[in-house]
Amino acid sequence: MPTHSFSATTSAETLTVMGAGLVGSLLSLFLARRGHTVDVYERRADMRLSGSVEGRSINLALSDRGWRALEEVGIGDEIRQVAIPMYRRVMHDAQGNLSYQPYGQDNQAIYSVSRAGLNRTLLGLAEADPRIRLHFNQQCLSLDPRTRQLELRDTITGQEQHTTFRRLFGTDGAFSAVRSALQKTERYNYSQSYLDYGYKELNIEPGPAGEWLLEKNALHIWPRGQYMMIALPNLDGSFNCTLFFPYEGPHSFASLQTPEQVQAFFEEVFPDVVPLMPELTDEFFRNPTGSLVTIRCFPWAFDDDVLLLGDASHAIVPFYGQGMNAGFEDCTVLNQLLEQYGDDWHRIFSEFQRQRKPNADAIADLAVYNFEEMRDRVGDPRFLLQKKIEARISAQFPGKWTPLYSQVTFSHTPYAEAWQSGQTQEQIMSRLMPHIQAEADYDRPEVQALVEQEMARRG
Repeated sequence: MPTHSFSATTSAETLTVMGAGLVGSLLSLFLARRGHTVDVYERRADMRLSGSVEGRSINLALSDRGWRALEEVGIGDEIRQVAIPMYRRVMHDAQGNLSYQPYGQDNQAIYSVSRAGLNRTLLGLAEADPRIRLHFNQQCLSLDPRTRQLELRDTITGQEQHTTFRRLFGTDGAFSAVRSALQKTERYNYSQSYLDYGYKELNIEPGPAGEWLLEKNALHIWPRGQYMMIALPNLDGSFNCTLFFPYEGPHSFASLQTPEQVQAFFEEVFPDVVPLMPELTDEFFRNPTGSLVTIRCFPWAFDDDVLLLGDASHAIVPFYGQGMNAGFEDCTVLNQLLEQYGDDWHRIFSEFQRQRKPNADAIADLAVYNFEEMRDRVGDPRFLLQKKIEARISAQFPGKWTPLYSQVTFSHTPYAEAWQSGQTQEQIMSRLMPHIQAEADYDRPEVQALVEQEMARRG
């Protein structure tokens, strides 16, 4: 796909980006390609040198919204080289039996990418652009949006500096220092809510010759009702596993206190994967337990001086694989508004939050909904049958019925529209499914009549 043509702005400015994670790095590229000079400040060390990403998931699922942003800055092909397509879910039951669910139409896939690898690539591209200046080990101590004053501390030397900014973009994550400053302004709305679940990163080793010991081009799920584990493939033949598990209760992090308890639990609940995890108990106690938070706030803009993007404005739980994709879509939408409104920053910031806020709220709701679906329903034969029937309806009425997952993952339909459409479709399925006990029932005349009736009513 060709690179988007960026028309240079009529009055280039020096812009400030706080946070050099995935969204901050990508945003700096978008802004620089419009002719702006961009100062990027990052609290952590340069990850290309330190090689670590603090407490963050090793793998992410990149889908259409994310690809669109990467292609607009011309790096889609480069990232495709290091991304692994996953064409379907593979569900593992407690006896090790497998069932399958394709993600979309033939050849539609979500892609497993390394968070650190993608971030390093984006930082390398940013550093290669002479308009972008990267400043690492710079912690934001305070920020006054009214006077546009910024106080930074070098985490290596301890030296503090005061600087001013003209326009500041807060891309510094779920616990954003920029948002924290905006929360002190008048009538600022903010909420955070945690799931009663945490997550633990584990690892499936590659085979002796570096081969994948599970199906490579799939996302693997071990659904167990009140908890689950997932695995995404890596280029080296390993899989990055994440256990999503209650903090408290009979089966919980609180109940697994010794290596023997962990080993016994996994052998009982995830028996097919235990032989592939030689370091299971060491990793379980060595790796931190992460929390799962949804953050909502508003406004995202302070006049035309400060704007929040990505997790700083809408952190979500990871169960739709859309956190990064939503953040990258923020960059795409902001770029479209810059194209449309030129140097009218007040209008750009105002329009950005007006457009994005309902969609951020929708994907936050969808992520929690998908957690419940993946945990409780993907192993249920009735659920899998319903998905097959939805695929039949979609094929019979092209353009009139797109499954919710496909709308979110394989389209650029605004999240809020997708969520509304998905709820309507779920109501229709709740009326159809009592008449369907097997896939062949879909072809029965009385079922077809019901389907026709529902589709006519939907319009």
